[in-house]
Amino acid sequence: MPSRSYTTSSPKIVRCGWAGSDPLMIEYHDREWGVPVHDDQLLFEFLILEGAQAGLSWSTILRKRGNYRKAFSNFDPRKVARYDEKKIAELLKNDGIVRNRLKIRGAVQNARAFLAVQKEFGSFDRYVWRFVNGAPQAGRPLNMAAVPARTSESDALSKDLQKRGFTFVGSTICYAFMQATGLVNDHLAGCFRSAELARSLSLEAKR
Repeated sequence: MPSRSYTTSSPKIVRCGWAGSDPLMIEYHDREWGVPVHDDQLLFEFLILEGAQAGLSWSTILRKRGNYRKAFSNFDPRKVARYDEKKIAELLKNDGIVRNRLKIRGAVQNARAFLAVQKEFGSFDRYVWRFVNGAPQAGRPLNMAAVPARTSESDALSKDLQKRGFTFVGSTICYAFMQATGLVNDHLAGCFRSAELARSLSLEAKR
């Protein structure tokens, strides 16, 4: 998240400041960020994209997201796991993605590790949600200065992923992944999405 403030795009709607005025970032903030994800392919997508973001801005990755989906077989881990040196060389020539050899190789390595987790736990979803005891953690920070860059949960996830052979999964990247996929709801207390997500999770829990 590139900003440590929060703002409004209109007098009626208050958002986390990192969304800014960019329509693409606003749409991502309003529709995806913090929404619990249980689909393995989407979890794999976010894992790879968060790793690709390292050293870059999220807006840069978001603009390349469509290109990433095309380049990485719509983030099907079974297909990505089969990428060979020829495919990696092809990806390094693709200017629609981040052409970083380590990150591209890491995506292939992570796909293989991802499949191993699925085999052991039945799904990556079942594996990763254990780190928050199966339910989203509600941060509700008052301002961006109160949002941590890492937590004990992201530390534990990072350590375990690394042990399983994943790369580009440091604790800060893992926490960004947890925020993006709804394991943590870090929308600010004054952001309209904070209350919306809390209501939807409450209704889901009552079913």
